Amino acid sequence: MELISSLLVQVMQMTLVLLAAPLLTGFVRKVKARLQRRRGPSVIQPYRDLLRLLKKEAVVAENASWIFRAAPYLVFAATWVAAALVPTFAKGLLFSWSADLIAIIALLGSARFFLALAGMDIGTAFGGIGSSREMMIASLAEPAMLLIVFTMALVAHSTQLSDVADLLSSPNVGLRVSLGLAAIALIIVAIAENGRIPVDNPATHLELTMVHEAMVLEYSGRHLAMIELAASVKLLLYISLIGCIFVPWTLTEPGASVASYLAGFGLYLAKLAVFGFLLAVFETMIAKMRVFRLPDFVGTALMLGLLGTLLLFVSRSL
Repeated sequence: MELISSLLVQVMQMTLVLLAAPLLTGFVRKVKARLQRRRGPSVIQPYRDLLRLLKKEAVVAENASWIFRAAPYLVFAATWVAAALVPTFAKGLLFSWSADLIAIIALLGSARFFLALAGMDIGTAFGGIGSSREMMIASLAEPAMLLIVFTMALVAHSTQLSDVADLLSSPNVGLRVSLGLAAIALIIVAIAENGRIPVDNPATHLELTMVHEAMVLEYSGRHLAMIELAASVKLLLYISLIGCIFVPWTLTEPGASVASYLAGFGLYLAKLAVFGFLLAVFETMIAKMRVFRLPDFVGTALMLGLLGTLLLFVSRSL
């Protein structure tokens, strides 16, 4: 009976991240529109867009290889699995043993690799530009993520997300400069990895500045639906990761009652709403950077992660 309940909670989390991701994207768009004094689309518009794309025929170029056709499904699968491993409303789930930060980074790196490969597969100029810029950002974002993981591992003595959440939710940790630096670095990496302002603007198709959209311009129909859904799941993944590590007090303990799980579910949705609102406010207040300034922005996360790791080597109390 306990195994069945654990499996049920795990399936609920996997379904939650899949269904809540488009809602989070629509919520961020709605808040941005309201802040700009526009009516904006409905919060459920991403669901309508996905259904519309799924009904359309996928147009594929004649010179496209199997990589171009398989990449959307590989990107979606890797992103969904990574998001499902991050604790959302409960800790100690059935697959929590595999919720390792390094494994999540590897899954996201695999999704990025296949998407960049698909962007270059057709041979268009836009696809090549987008893929090269994506790899340029990844060359700084991935080392920054690894340094953030090292910081968490030095504090929690583990890279398992459940163990990290357990330790950081206890009063024994206190205020640490290294954790503050890691939090800022993780926020910068989340903005860069999701192609949000100031790194990229997902709402426009400016040829000289776009990164993510340049790689997916040749996609249509169900292929584009998979990529758009993967992008929404990736945004939810990073928000869930920030909440799991730095705001872990809302996670329900394993084996709790149904009421506790429902309370954790509601608190998780509230957490998504707060972080989504803050993201919309940040994107409204700041302008997009020029492309040649992006290494400075993402490199800041790398330096902050390095400083956080070095501080813990100097003194474990910092």
